[in-house]
Amino acid sequence: PHAGPVESKNEAAMSELVPEPRQKPVVPMKPMGINASLLGYIGIDTIIEQMRKKTMKTGFDFNIMVVGQSGLGKSTLVNTLFKSQVSRKSSGWNREEKIPKTVEIKAIGHVIEEGGVKMKLTVIDTPGFGDQINNENCWEPIEKYINEQYEKFLKEEVNIARKKRIPDTRVHCCLYFISPTGHSLRPLDLEFMKHLSKVVNIIPVIAKADTMTLEEKTEFKQRVRKELEVNGIEFYPQKEFDEDLEDKTENDKIRQESMPFAVVGSDKEYQVNGKRVLGRKTPWGIIEVENLNHCEFALLRDFVIRTHLQDLKEVTHNIHYETYRAKRLNDNGGLPPMTVETEENHESNL
Repeated sequence: PHAGPVESKNEAAMSELVPEPRQKPVVPMKPMGINASLLGYIGIDTIIEQMRKKTMKTGFDFNIMVVGQSGLGKSTLVNTLFKSQVSRKSSGWNREEKIPKTVEIKAIGHVIEEGGVKMKLTVIDTPGFGDQINNENCWEPIEKYINEQYEKFLKEEVNIARKKRIPDTRVHCCLYFISPTGHSLRPLDLEFMKHLSKVVNIIPVIAKADTMTLEEKTEFKQRVRKELEVNGIEFYPQKEFDEDLEDKTENDKIRQESMPFAVVGSDKEYQVNGKRVLGRKTPWGIIEVENLNHCEFALLRDFVIRTHLQDLKEVTHNIHYETYRAKRLNDNGGLPPMTVETEENHESNL
């Protein structure tokens, strides 16, 4: 019997409380022109547009290195990747050109513009790698080059009057070309990837994949993945750098299915069903570079450029460069490495 009055008491108390906030003059404060639904809008999301404008003004650096024996189509693939002659090679072999006795390193820079976005692309080629009879330690000049770029960046960073924008020559990505043998990886491949996976983002690529049947290709890809795993070689995207579950799911798919990308490069155009396509002409038809049924070039391009380019740059800066920097500072007793200027000043002060 008492339940009714208690409820009505509560209701009365509630009705006394409810109207009060309504009397506060919140609504009249807003100018009449503003849509009521926009009242809570601050505009934080415009940061993305601001960043886009800034990036478009300054452009960005991307440095890609290609490593592998000669004749695997490295230059052609890079040209195909960026749809321009970025990796220049003399057409036709000339007799004076000798095979380099040791690994040489050649960097060619280009500016590519698309949709108002400028990319300063540098392609670093490594002629002479794996072409000798004795290829022992031929990865050393490449590791030296990669570390020299970290050192250059570090020296610029520790200058008292440092540049607002330090030129970035660090290698963001290394495409490692594997011969389409269908057998095991060579000791040289394992040796290279073992040493360099610690200092640079390595993406293994099976070159000239049109020399294998579909079954051979699938089998070879599985074998390469297994060998890399057994030898403890981490290629990009490295498991421990997945930031969240979404990254992990996406990257696991790449690690378990796509890697190493079996690709065919070509900078020649052909007409197929009334469409112009990049491809390789063989007696039994045209291998279309961008056709996923023919090869995985499109997957590699989307991965390197359309989904992971920013991440490649970030992993280089936050992981590989940071590791190098910490080691240098440790070796130097926590002090920044002396730049030429500070050394000169130091001498003049003595």
